[in-house]
Amino acid sequence: MSTAADTPARPVVLIAPDKFRGSLTAPEVVAAARSGAQAAGWDVIGMPMADGGEGMLDAFGGANRTSAVTGPLGTPVEAQWRLGDDGVAVIESAAASGLVLAGGKEGNDPVGATSAGTGELVAQAVRDGATRVIVGLGGSAMSDGGRGAVEAARAVLDGQTPAERGVELLAACDVQTPFVEAAQVFGPQKGASGDQVVELTGRLFELQGRYVEEFGVDVSTTPGAGAAGGLGGGMLVLGGSLVPGLRLVAEQVGLADAVARADAIVTGEGALDAESFNGKVVGGVVDEAEPYGIPVIVVAGVVREDAPAARLAGLRVVDLSATYGAAASWTDTADCLERAVTEQLTTLA
Repeated sequence: MSTAADTPARPVVLIAPDKFRGSLTAPEVVAAARSGAQAAGWDVIGMPMADGGEGMLDAFGGANRTSAVTGPLGTPVEAQWRLGDDGVAVIESAAASGLVLAGGKEGNDPVGATSAGTGELVAQAVRDGATRVIVGLGGSAMSDGGRGAVEAARAVLDGQTPAERGVELLAACDVQTPFVEAAQVFGPQKGASGDQVVELTGRLFELQGRYVEEFGVDVSTTPGAGAAGGLGGGMLVLGGSLVPGLRLVAEQVGLADAVARADAIVTGEGALDAESFNGKVVGGVVDEAEPYGIPVIVVAGVVREDAPAARLAGLRVVDLSATYGAAASWTDTADCLERAVTEQLTTLA
C-alpha cells in the first residue's frame, strides 16, 4: 500500500512576470501561466512583478484604499493605493498625477500639470500610520519638479516631511535622468512643444536653486532626480531616497527566496527588447536565477529585433506572436500564454 510519503514531489515553477502592457496585468499573466503549469503537473509560486512604475501596486497585492486627491490638471481624482498590515504603503504616482488622467498628451497642460495629488497620497499614508511609503515613479503628466507634491505633503503634515515624522520614504526609479533634464527628456511625451520644453527647463533650474535655499537639498547630485518630471527630486526634498524599482520590488516580495525554492522559472512581458535587460523585470529575474542553473522560460507577446542575443542564450524564449499569430497573441493573450507554458513545462517534467 502506497502512502503520501511514497508519492514523488511535484516540481515547482516560479511564475514572476511583468505586465503585458495593453493586454494583461501581471496578476493576469500569473493566472494564465498558473493554469498552464498546473496542466503540465507543476506546483506554482505566483509572484507578479514590476520595475517601479505602473503595475507596482499589483506586485504588492493590489490597492485596498482609495483617496480623493488633486489630479494633474487640478481637478479631483479618485486614486487607488495600498496600506498593508506591515505598515508599508504603496503609491503609484500615475494613479494621482498620471498622463492618462490628463487625457494623454493631447489633453494635457504640460506647463500647468501638477504633482500635488501624489504628495497628498504620501501625506495620507503617513497620517494613516504607514512606517514606510513606497512611491512608484512613472506615467506622469507633469514636469513641475515635484514642487506640487512637496507643497501638498508639507501642508497636510503641518510643515513636516515624512522623514521628520519618522517615516521611511522610498521612490522607485528606473531612470538616471538629472533633475534639470526632466523636461527635455520627458516633456515631449507629455505634450510639451519645443518652446514649452525651454520654459519648463528654465523653471527646473530655478526650482533646483530654491530647493537648496529653502530646504538645504541639492537635487542636482542625485541621478534619477528628473524621474517623473522631476518628482524624483521632490521625493528627495521630502526626505526620501531614490531606489532602483526592480530591486525594491524584488526585496519586498522576496524574489530571491522564491527563486531558491524553484525547479524552473517563467517570466515575461509584452515586448522583449534591449531594455528588457536594463533594470527591467525579465532581466532581473534571469539574473537572480543564473547562479542556480535552473531553466528559465521567457514568454513575450513579441520579441523585438534588438533583443540581445547574448542575453537570450540559454533561455527558453517563446514569442507568442510568432508562435500563435499576431492576432491571437494580442486578442487571446491569456490562452496563448497558458498553452505556451504548458508546452514548455511538459518538456521539462
